[in-house]
Amino acid sequence: MIYLDSSVALAQLFAEDRQPPEDLWREPLTASRLLQYEVWARVHAHRLEAPHGDKVRDLLDAVAYIELTPPVLARALEPFPMPVRTLDALHLATLDFLQGHGQAIELASYDARLLAAARALRIPTRRL
Repeated sequence: MIYLDSSVALAQLFAEDRQPPEDLWREPLTASRLLQYEVWARVHAHRLEAPHGDKVRDLLDAVAYIELTPPVLARALEPFPMPVRTLDALHLATLDFLQGHGQAIELASYDARLLAAARALRIPTRRL
């Protein structure tokens, strides 16, 4: 299962210089519910609702979401092997929760800091 980070979703939506391979979208995708908020915040910030709204909804509908439950939030309050940003802590806590419950998960991200923190937690990362 692939944990989809907003950097990858946004690269796909906005046809950035780097884009994930097409086969990524055929994999089972999951993410924290945060993904929806992060993506829509960027779409609204750039006033791209009209040209990209349907594409955003289609991409986000293809993802299974993990809620920010008390155990996930509690993990986010604990220290990480390296300093992390607030939203990264929530994503890492979600990844750690999934892995701790026996899920085979890989992080797909373009964010070097998030990838480094995931590796420090021994969470596999997807090379894009």
